[in-house]
Amino acid sequence: MAWDIEIGEEITLTATIIKVLPSGRASVSIPTYNFPFAIDAPKKKRSGDKVSIVGYVIRVDDQDGKVTVKVGGLVTVDIASIIAHGKRRKSKSPPSRDWPD
Repeated sequence: MAWDIEIGEEITLTATIIKVLPSGRASVSIPTYNFPFAIDAPKKKRSGDKVSIVGYVIRVDDQDGKVTVKVGGLVTVDIASIIAHGKRRKSKSPPSRDWPD
């Protein structure tokens, strides 16, 4: 699958929950990322369940076919492990106000 991925785009990865910790965090396994990774555990999820993790691209290595994604921490995965991508969503923050001096 050929992706046209750019820095700043929103990326979705699928992870498998390895263990839900007593602290409310979950240790997950992300395909092509060979290290455990911790996330806030979604409610009613158990070991073996799949979860989606959303982050933003900060680096693209077309030569090696890898993408570095910020998902709380930095995760470098193969482009093939991305399940969805799109343009970064704009936040709906209130307009800035000019205050009199």
